Amino acid sequence: MTIAILDDPTGRHWGYHLSKTAGVRSGVLYPILTRMLNEGWLTDGWEDPATIKGKRPPRRYYELTDEGRLALGGILVDARRDARFTDLPGLVGRFA
Repeated sequence: MTIAILDDPTGRHWGYHLSKTAGVRSGVLYPILTRMLNEGWLTDGWEDPATIKGKRPPRRYYELTDEGRLALGGILVDARRDARFTDLPGLVGRFA
């Protein structure tokens, strides 16, 4: 999930898209997002209803904070040193 968020560090991230991009089930994703919110790594908000086409409800979005960028960058640095993650797609050569 770290790679999915850092792929666009200044953008808005929708839970469903993060789930699909990271390959993580929603039952795993949302507790992680909640912890990241509690740590101050993310902020959240709701999509403006005036911009919604159709009759769907507004979606919740997540944005990475400066603190979150530093913390997640540190996680990637640690993961690059860990042999268990050397074959992880997208980890090597990105976010250097």
